[in-house]
Amino acid sequence: MLETMQSAFASLMSLQHLTYMLLGIVVGLGVGILPGLGGIAGMSLLMPFIYGMDPVSAIAMLVGMVAVIPTGDTFTSVLMGIPGSSASQATVLDGYPLAKKGQAARALSAAFSASLLGGVSGAILLTGFVVVAKPLILMFSTAELFMFAVLGLSVVGVLAGASIVRGVAACGLGIMFGAIGAAPATGESRFDLKLDYLQDGIPLVIIGLGLFAIPELAELMRRHRPIASGATLGAGWLQGVKDTFTHWFLVIRCSALGTFIGAIPGLGGGVVDWIAYGHAVQSSKDSTQFGKGDVRGVIAPESANNALQGGALMPTLLFGIPGSGSMAVFLGGMVLLGLQPGPNMVTTDLGLTYTIAWTLAIASIVGAFICFLLAAPIARLTFVPFNLIAPAMIMLICFAAFQARRDLTDLLVLFAIGILGIFLRRFGWPRPAFLIGFVLSGQVENYLYQALQFYSWGFLQRPGVLIIGALAVASLLMAVRSRVSEDGAVATGSHSLVQVPTEPAGGRTVSERMPQLVFAVLVLALFVYGAASSYPLSFLGAVFPLSTSLLMLLFTGFIVWKLASGAPGHSTHCDQEVAARVGNSHDGSSVWPSVGWFAFLFGMNALIGFILSLAIFITAFLVTRTTMGWIKSLVYMAVCIGFMVTLGHFLTLDFPAGVLQRFVELPWPLK
Repeated sequence: MLETMQSAFASLMSLQHLTYMLLGIVVGLGVGILPGLGGIAGMSLLMPFIYGMDPVSAIAMLVGMVAVIPTGDTFTSVLMGIPGSSASQATVLDGYPLAKKGQAARALSAAFSASLLGGVSGAILLTGFVVVAKPLILMFSTAELFMFAVLGLSVVGVLAGASIVRGVAACGLGIMFGAIGAAPATGESRFDLKLDYLQDGIPLVIIGLGLFAIPELAELMRRHRPIASGATLGAGWLQGVKDTFTHWFLVIRCSALGTFIGAIPGLGGGVVDWIAYGHAVQSSKDSTQFGKGDVRGVIAPESANNALQGGALMPTLLFGIPGSGSMAVFLGGMVLLGLQPGPNMVTTDLGLTYTIAWTLAIASIVGAFICFLLAAPIARLTFVPFNLIAPAMIMLICFAAFQARRDLTDLLVLFAIGILGIFLRRFGWPRPAFLIGFVLSGQVENYLYQALQFYSWGFLQRPGVLIIGALAVASLLMAVRSRVSEDGAVATGSHSLVQVPTEPAGGRTVSERMPQLVFAVLVLALFVYGAASSYPLSFLGAVFPLSTSLLMLLFTGFIVWKLASGAPGHSTHCDQEVAARVGNSHDGSSVWPSVGWFAFLFGMNALIGFILSLAIFITAFLVTRTTMGWIKSLVYMAVCIGFMVTLGHFLTLDFPAGVLQRFVELPWPLK
């Protein structure tokens, strides 16, 4: 054993290994900074280059990328309020409010410090449990995995804030969106409206960008101001590091949580940060600042999503079962290099396993330090008028969304989900609850029908199921105990502390309440449609969406009744903005002109294609919404188009074509 470890260490410290690891780190940070791309796109980008390489060097490059993508995606999550990937959604909740307060430096340094410690913790746990993990993982059957997914859904209680009812309804809406497409058990079509695009469901990247990026961009474009309200970055770099070490026990708990969840195939990915965030809220004596700029809301998810990588490598290496989407690509890379995941990784290839674990630790450290070096110039973007940044951000978001299926419909669905996100944001329906329902929908249904096939309904009596179910119930009870009440008070045991004033004592007028009521009725109609569409299906195809729809009819019906009767509204932990009227924000200006720019871009895409419409959009936006003038606007546009074309070239990507390309033969990338 000692000789194996010495050999692995020597391989780790070779110049060739460290060089390729650094290359993977640099590429991974670049991918992480680009919103929406994430680990799957980044790993896929490296696949063509590793063929024929030395396995240890190729693995070093892949692990270097895996280790730092959850660190690099912090930039856009904190600075722009746009999740860099599905694993950084929860970071937005407190990181972005800190940036708007002028504390971007503090948020970033806390995130990088937590990411470093989380990544190292995950690597240490991977090293220590690489041999004993096999019997531990095999203990879980599909019944226990189903309850783990339900435990993930229980975090909705924390994310719901003022109204558990709205949180559960938003989660149910996400579950129904996640059920679009073929039923996993029977292949029956559900909720696809006879559209080919929906037969495989809606991609996660479209949901994430539509729910979070589009509403935030539209709001920032409306305000004509920088993201941060202060004039300087603030002296928060050291404070963020100090915050991380002050909350060291939270880092350890969330790192262990991330590693454990990562080790369960298919469960981690887009949900580990929410579970860690929910744990941070539940375990805090004072949770009133979460969602408003509490640094613990940054530390918890960042330590967890970096530790996730170490956990996800366990089933990938030991069983050949990818622990996440990026691990699936990593597994393909191992096979391409002639490496066979499985028992060999703890016997004949044990040295390589240790090398992978230690590379993960070193890459986490190096990646965090590189981010510290880059943070100051990138963080200053928060003090640039956002209308100067908006065209580039919209371009990157459209590009990231187009990676889902490389179809023009990607952009149209992105726009539709973005409109839904705006309504959810304005009417206090927590978007994170929707997202966690969407992410876990497929897993919950898969494990449910497998458990039913193996154990019938008797699976509910299994000891593991009962224990995990009790944890889920305890999570919801803790959320109810500390939730914000309907009248704006925080219920803590037998106490009530006044928190956020919501509405005048007389409640809302009919005209102010009507848009919310109409939206709630539309959501209710969606659940009616879900129930009616599911009923004719076979038992296995209908049991999950039908039961969800019927349950959500109760919650949504209660919301409609409360709104119709004139009960006071409320805010949430995650979305603190309940507007006075649809289309109008608290300062009286409308967000819909900003939405109109998105409609203009997506409409032009359908007519003349992506590159031409992007060029027209960027130029028109800058000329009309900024003081740059024609010359500078054209230069800005040329740089953006050049970047897109270069990126498309390396990705061998054909951009979306419009109606024009059907009649006129244009050169690449205009065709």
